[in-house]
Amino acid sequence: MVFPIGDDNSDRHITPVVNVALIVLNVLVFVFLQGCGSNLGFTYAFSTVPGEIVSGTDAVTEDRLVQDPSTGEVFTVPGLQPTPFSVYITLLTSMFMHGSFAHILGNMFFLMIFGDNIENRLGHGRYVIFYLVTGLLASLAHVATTYLFGMDPSVPSLGASGAISAVLGAYLILFPRRRVRVLMFSFYVQEVPAIVAIGIWFLFQVISGVGMLGGDSGGVAYGAHIGGFVAGMLLIRLFTLGRPAGPPGPPPRMGVFA
Repeated sequence: MVFPIGDDNSDRHITPVVNVALIVLNVLVFVFLQGCGSNLGFTYAFSTVPGEIVSGTDAVTEDRLVQDPSTGEVFTVPGLQPTPFSVYITLLTSMFMHGSFAHILGNMFFLMIFGDNIENRLGHGRYVIFYLVTGLLASLAHVATTYLFGMDPSVPSLGASGAISAVLGAYLILFPRRRVRVLMFSFYVQEVPAIVAIGIWFLFQVISGVGMLGGDSGGVAYGAHIGGFVAGMLLIRLFTLGRPAGPPGPPPRMGVFA
Protein backbone atom coordinates (compact mmCIF):
# COMPACT_ATOMS: atom_id res chain seq x y z
CA MET A 1 0.00 0.00 0.00
CA VAL A 2 1.42 3.37 -1.08
CA PHE A 3 -0.27 6.53 0.22
CA PRO A 4 0.95 10.00 -0.89
CA ILE A 5 1.42 12.47 1.97
CA GLY A 6 3.21 15.38 0.26
CA ASP A 7 5.03 16.65 -2.81
CA ASP A 8 7.67 19.20 -3.82
CA ASN A 9 6.15 22.69 -4.12
CA SER A 10 9.36 24.70 -4.36
CA ASP A 11 8.49 26.01 -7.84
CA ARG A 12 4.97 27.18 -7.01
CA HIS A 13 4.58 30.86 -7.90
CA ILE A 14 0.86 31.52 -7.39
CA THR A 15 -1.38 31.05 -4.37
CA PRO A 16 -3.74 28.10 -5.02
CA VAL A 17 -6.90 30.03 -4.18
CA VAL A 18 -9.11 27.88 -6.44
CA ASN A 19 -7.84 24.62 -4.97
CA VAL A 20 -8.44 25.92 -1.45
CA ALA A 21 -11.91 27.13 -2.47
CA LEU A 22 -12.76 23.69 -3.88
CA ILE A 23 -11.72 22.03 -0.63
CA VAL A 24 -13.70 24.52 1.45
CA LEU A 25 -16.78 24.12 -0.78
CA ASN A 26 -16.67 20.33 -0.47
CA VAL A 27 -16.40 20.58 3.31
CA LEU A 28 -19.23 23.13 3.57
CA VAL A 29 -21.55 20.97 1.46
CA PHE A 30 -20.76 17.88 3.54
CA VAL A 31 -21.21 19.64 6.88
CA PHE A 32 -24.12 22.01 6.28
CA LEU A 33 -26.12 20.53 3.40
CA GLN A 34 -25.47 16.82 3.96
CA GLY A 35 -25.44 17.15 7.74
CA CYS A 36 -22.13 15.25 7.89
CA GLY A 37 -23.85 12.37 6.12
CA SER A 38 -27.07 12.38 8.14
CA ASN A 39 -29.23 14.35 5.68
CA LEU A 40 -30.04 11.46 3.37
CA GLY A 41 -32.86 13.38 1.70
CA PHE A 42 -30.45 15.93 0.28
CA THR A 43 -27.78 13.34 -0.51
CA TYR A 44 -30.17 11.02 -2.39
CA ALA A 45 -31.72 13.93 -4.27
CA PHE A 46 -28.49 15.35 -5.66
CA SER A 47 -26.35 12.23 -6.22
CA THR A 48 -25.84 10.88 -9.74
CA VAL A 49 -28.10 7.95 -10.55
CA PRO A 50 -26.99 6.27 -13.81
CA GLY A 51 -30.52 5.18 -14.67
CA GLU A 52 -31.78 8.75 -14.37
CA ILE A 53 -28.99 10.11 -16.57
CA VAL A 54 -29.70 7.58 -19.32
CA SER A 55 -33.48 7.95 -19.22
CA GLY A 56 -33.55 11.67 -18.47
CA THR A 57 -36.32 11.13 -15.92
CA ASP A 58 -36.28 11.61 -12.17
CA ALA A 59 -36.83 8.42 -10.17
CA VAL A 60 -38.33 8.35 -6.68
CA THR A 61 -38.29 5.07 -4.78
CA GLU A 62 -39.27 3.78 -1.34
CA ASP A 63 -36.84 2.72 1.37
CA ARG A 64 -36.06 -0.99 1.19
CA LEU A 65 -34.62 -3.66 3.47
CA VAL A 66 -31.44 -5.37 2.29
CA GLN A 67 -29.65 -8.32 3.86
CA ASP A 68 -25.86 -8.47 3.87
CA PRO A 69 -25.07 -11.93 2.41
CA SER A 70 -21.85 -12.26 4.40
CA THR A 71 -23.16 -11.32 7.86
CA GLY A 72 -26.89 -11.83 7.51
CA GLU A 73 -27.47 -8.36 8.92
CA VAL A 74 -30.56 -6.58 7.62
CA PHE A 75 -30.40 -2.84 7.09
CA THR A 76 -32.46 -0.13 5.45
CA VAL A 77 -31.37 1.38 2.15
CA PRO A 78 -32.93 4.84 1.65
CA GLY A 79 -34.98 5.36 -1.48
CA LEU A 80 -34.16 7.86 -4.19
CA GLN A 81 -35.46 11.36 -3.52
CA PRO A 82 -36.91 13.85 -6.03
CA THR A 83 -34.37 16.15 -7.67
CA PRO A 84 -35.83 19.69 -7.80
CA PHE A 85 -34.03 20.49 -11.05
CA SER A 86 -33.05 18.53 -14.16
CA VAL A 87 -31.49 15.19 -13.27
CA TYR A 88 -28.48 16.15 -15.36
CA ILE A 89 -27.51 18.75 -12.75
CA THR A 90 -26.58 15.82 -10.50
CA LEU A 91 -23.55 15.16 -12.71
CA LEU A 92 -22.21 18.41 -11.22
CA THR A 93 -23.70 18.43 -7.71
CA SER A 94 -22.51 14.89 -6.95
CA MET A 95 -18.92 16.09 -7.43
CA PHE A 96 -19.21 18.14 -4.24
CA MET A 97 -20.83 15.55 -1.96
CA HIS A 98 -19.38 12.68 0.05
CA GLY A 99 -20.61 9.61 1.84
CA SER A 100 -18.62 9.74 5.07
CA PHE A 101 -15.87 11.54 6.99
CA ALA A 102 -13.29 9.06 5.69
CA HIS A 103 -14.49 9.62 2.13
CA ILE A 104 -14.15 13.40 2.23
CA LEU A 105 -10.92 13.41 4.24
CA GLY A 106 -9.20 11.08 1.78
CA ASN A 107 -10.40 13.01 -1.27
CA MET A 108 -9.55 16.45 0.12
CA PHE A 109 -6.10 15.27 1.22
CA PHE A 110 -5.28 14.13 -2.32
CA LEU A 111 -6.67 17.37 -3.77
CA MET A 112 -4.60 19.41 -1.34
CA ILE A 113 -1.38 17.61 -2.32
CA PHE A 114 -1.75 17.51 -6.10
CA GLY A 115 -4.29 20.17 -7.06
CA ASP A 116 -2.16 23.20 -6.22
CA ASN A 117 0.50 22.12 -8.73
CA ILE A 118 -2.05 21.85 -11.54
CA GLU A 119 -3.53 25.24 -10.65
CA ASN A 120 -0.02 26.70 -10.59
CA ARG A 121 0.52 25.44 -14.15
CA LEU A 122 -2.89 26.30 -15.60
CA GLY A 123 -3.77 29.45 -13.72
CA HIS A 124 -6.92 29.98 -11.68
CA GLY A 125 -9.51 30.22 -14.49
CA ARG A 126 -8.33 27.27 -16.55
CA TYR A 127 -7.97 25.13 -13.45
CA VAL A 128 -11.64 25.67 -12.54
CA ILE A 129 -12.74 24.67 -16.05
CA PHE A 130 -10.38 21.68 -16.13
CA TYR A 131 -11.64 20.42 -12.76
CA LEU A 132 -15.32 20.73 -13.69
CA VAL A 133 -15.02 19.35 -17.23
CA THR A 134 -12.98 16.31 -16.25
CA GLY A 135 -15.22 15.72 -13.23
CA LEU A 136 -18.26 15.64 -15.50
CA LEU A 137 -16.49 13.25 -17.87
CA ALA A 138 -15.63 11.01 -14.90
CA SER A 139 -19.30 10.95 -13.86
CA LEU A 140 -20.30 9.99 -17.40
CA ALA A 141 -17.65 7.27 -17.38
CA HIS A 142 -19.27 5.86 -14.24
CA VAL A 143 -22.68 5.90 -15.94
CA ALA A 144 -21.24 4.11 -18.98
CA THR A 145 -19.41 1.43 -16.97
CA THR A 146 -22.50 0.84 -14.83
CA TYR A 147 -24.37 -0.36 -17.92
CA LEU A 148 -21.34 -1.92 -19.59
CA PHE A 149 -20.62 -4.22 -16.65
CA GLY A 150 -24.19 -4.91 -15.62
CA MET A 151 -24.27 -3.05 -12.32
CA ASP A 152 -27.44 -1.68 -10.75
CA PRO A 153 -28.25 1.64 -12.49
CA SER A 154 -30.47 2.75 -9.59
CA VAL A 155 -27.55 2.98 -7.15
CA PRO A 156 -26.57 6.64 -6.63
CA SER A 157 -22.94 7.77 -6.74
CA LEU A 158 -21.26 10.81 -5.27
CA GLY A 159 -17.84 12.21 -4.48
CA ALA A 160 -15.02 14.32 -5.88
CA SER A 161 -12.92 11.25 -6.73
CA GLY A 162 -13.46 11.48 -10.49
CA ALA A 163 -12.27 15.08 -10.73
CA ILE A 164 -9.39 14.41 -8.35
CA SER A 165 -8.40 11.39 -10.45
CA ALA A 166 -8.21 13.77 -13.42
CA VAL A 167 -5.90 16.01 -11.39
CA LEU A 168 -3.69 12.98 -10.74
CA GLY A 169 -3.67 12.10 -14.45
CA ALA A 170 -2.68 15.66 -15.32
CA TYR A 171 0.02 15.62 -12.64
CA LEU A 172 1.49 12.43 -14.07
CA ILE A 173 1.76 14.03 -17.53
CA LEU A 174 3.16 17.38 -16.36
CA PHE A 175 5.39 16.30 -13.47
CA PRO A 176 6.28 12.60 -13.90
CA ARG A 177 9.65 12.91 -12.14
CA ARG A 178 8.60 15.23 -9.31
CA ARG A 179 9.35 13.79 -5.92
CA VAL A 180 6.33 12.68 -3.92
CA ARG A 181 6.53 11.65 -0.30
CA VAL A 182 4.56 8.47 0.32
CA LEU A 183 3.68 6.32 3.28
CA MET A 184 4.49 2.74 2.39
CA PHE A 185 2.88 -0.23 4.14
CA SER A 186 1.40 2.20 6.74
CA PHE A 187 4.69 2.84 8.52
CA TYR A 188 7.59 3.64 6.15
CA VAL A 189 8.00 7.11 4.58
CA GLN A 190 9.84 7.28 1.27
CA GLU A 191 10.26 9.83 -1.54
CA VAL A 192 9.56 8.46 -5.00
CA PRO A 193 8.94 9.98 -8.47
CA ALA A 194 5.32 10.89 -9.20
CA ILE A 195 5.21 8.29 -11.95
CA VAL A 196 5.75 5.63 -9.27
CA ALA A 197 3.37 7.03 -6.64
CA ILE A 198 0.54 7.82 -9.04
CA GLY A 199 1.25 4.82 -11.26
CA ILE A 200 0.77 2.44 -8.33
CA TRP A 201 -2.45 4.24 -7.38
CA PHE A 202 -3.81 3.89 -10.94
CA LEU A 203 -2.79 0.24 -11.14
CA PHE A 204 -4.76 -0.39 -7.95
CA GLN A 205 -7.82 1.28 -9.52
CA VAL A 206 -7.56 -0.92 -12.61
CA ILE A 207 -7.08 -4.13 -10.63
CA SER A 208 -9.91 -3.28 -8.24
CA GLY A 209 -12.12 -2.24 -11.13
CA VAL A 210 -11.85 -5.73 -12.59
CA GLY A 211 -14.43 -6.66 -9.96
CA MET A 212 -16.98 -4.77 -12.04
CA LEU A 213 -16.83 -7.61 -14.54
CA GLY A 214 -18.83 -9.57 -12.04
CA GLY A 215 -21.22 -6.69 -11.45
CA ASP A 216 -19.73 -5.80 -8.04
CA SER A 217 -17.68 -2.66 -7.50
CA GLY A 218 -17.57 -2.90 -3.72
CA GLY A 219 -19.31 0.46 -3.39
CA VAL A 220 -16.51 2.32 -5.19
CA ALA A 221 -17.00 4.00 -8.57
CA TYR A 222 -13.82 2.69 -10.19
CA GLY A 223 -15.23 3.63 -13.59
CA ALA A 224 -15.23 7.28 -12.49
CA HIS A 225 -11.70 6.98 -11.12
CA ILE A 226 -10.30 5.44 -14.28
CA GLY A 227 -12.36 7.64 -16.60
CA GLY A 228 -11.34 10.79 -14.76
CA PHE A 229 -7.69 9.80 -14.75
CA VAL A 230 -7.66 9.13 -18.49
CA ALA A 231 -9.55 12.38 -19.17
CA GLY A 232 -7.00 14.32 -17.15
CA MET A 233 -4.10 12.76 -19.04
CA LEU A 234 -5.67 13.41 -22.44
CA LEU A 235 -6.91 16.97 -21.82
CA ILE A 236 -4.15 18.55 -19.76
CA ARG A 237 -1.98 19.44 -22.78
CA LEU A 238 -4.97 21.16 -24.38
CA PHE A 239 -5.49 23.25 -21.27
CA THR A 240 -1.81 24.26 -21.14
CA LEU A 241 -1.83 25.62 -24.70
CA GLY A 242 -0.72 29.25 -24.66
CA ARG A 243 0.12 29.10 -20.98
CA PRO A 244 3.66 30.06 -19.99
CA ALA A 245 5.49 27.47 -17.98
CA GLY A 246 6.10 30.12 -15.36
CA PRO A 247 9.35 31.10 -13.69
CA PRO A 248 11.57 28.09 -13.18
CA GLY A 249 12.22 29.01 -9.59
CA PRO A 250 14.94 27.43 -7.49
CA PRO A 251 15.96 23.81 -7.97
CA PRO A 252 13.49 21.50 -6.24
CA ARG A 253 14.35 21.16 -2.57
CA MET A 254 13.68 17.86 -0.90
CA GLY A 255 11.42 18.36 2.06
CA VAL A 256 9.31 21.20 0.64
CA PHE A 257 5.99 19.42 0.88
CA ALA A 258 2.39 20.44 1.38
